[in-house]
Amino acid sequence: MLIGFGAALFVGSFLGLLSDLIGRKKSCLVFYIFHLVVGIWKRITSSPSFWVANVCLSLATSIFSSSFETWAVVEHDKGHRQDLLNETFWLMTFFESAALIGSQVMSNWMVGGNLEKEIACPSTAAILTAIVGIICISRVYGGSPQTVTFKEYKVSFYSYILCDRRIWLLACAQSCLHFSIVVFWILWAPTLVADGREVYLGLMYPCVLGARMLGSTLFPWFINAPLRTEDCLVYAFIIQGLLLSIIAFDYQEIGALVTQYFLFHACVGLILPSLARLRTMYVPNELRGGMISLSLAPTNAAILFILMQRGYYRTVENSEVIAFAAVGLFAAAGCMYVLKRLGKQPYQNWHKL
Repeated sequence: MLIGFGAALFVGSFLGLLSDLIGRKKSCLVFYIFHLVVGIWKRITSSPSFWVANVCLSLATSIFSSSFETWAVVEHDKGHRQDLLNETFWLMTFFESAALIGSQVMSNWMVGGNLEKEIACPSTAAILTAIVGIICISRVYGGSPQTVTFKEYKVSFYSYILCDRRIWLLACAQSCLHFSIVVFWILWAPTLVADGREVYLGLMYPCVLGARMLGSTLFPWFINAPLRTEDCLVYAFIIQGLLLSIIAFDYQEIGALVTQYFLFHACVGLILPSLARLRTMYVPNELRGGMISLSLAPTNAAILFILMQRGYYRTVENSEVIAFAAVGLFAAAGCMYVLKRLGKQPYQNWHKL
């Protein structure tokens, strides 16, 4: 995990900028190529190297976080109604969660009770899926020609991203949310099975993602309400912070703990499309990928520090790591509150340079 997050920090932080320069279509193709390489590597090697898989998958995750959303927004602006973009955001979150649930169901079905098939069968499915993705992107969808030079991009990025306090606040909130999600997925299983509790983790995983799906369905209601997006995010971040605080410091029975997990991910399902909407308001399309990838750099650095202190030196406890994530969520709520005070009144969409 240290190697994977190290690759995401030192290489993945710049993949969004590269995507803006070379084109989102090429970047998304690289995403599938990484998964194809890892799948083939696991098929042909009896004892696959975990660091190779972690590096490739971490870089693929960095591409997924920035390039696909940016490409969807750019393609949407070519002839679709602007108000329908909000529907696209929550549907992306909804179907992402559905795909994760489906992939686990397929993996469990392919592996069954045969441990010898534990790596080979899911890897075959990953290879086929990656090939389908490469074919779809190559033959069905056209890419936008990239005419901006690196010098022009650097000047625009400095002017529209680095010199705008609102972008810094938005990036801070994104980073805090991503950190809390990563901490959750690292520690959710150890927290559930604490004190020898028996839990079916394979059943819990799709249920948690199902809560995230339900949370994303709340997004259309909130955007049609008089409540501003920033206000909605303030409340959602505070709820998430309170939930993680309870998980960190208060021993819970399994029922209460699972309920808090569900509520946490329901908030995640609501927050992700809301942040995407704010990025559309404040971040130009031409710089969107770079802004997203750079905003995740502090997250990856913090995760590296936590993994070293907890996993290697063992100087911090799991509860302290979760509490640190809760503090980050409260800080994200503060960022959204300040962003509302600095934001434009009324909203004006200026995401094209």
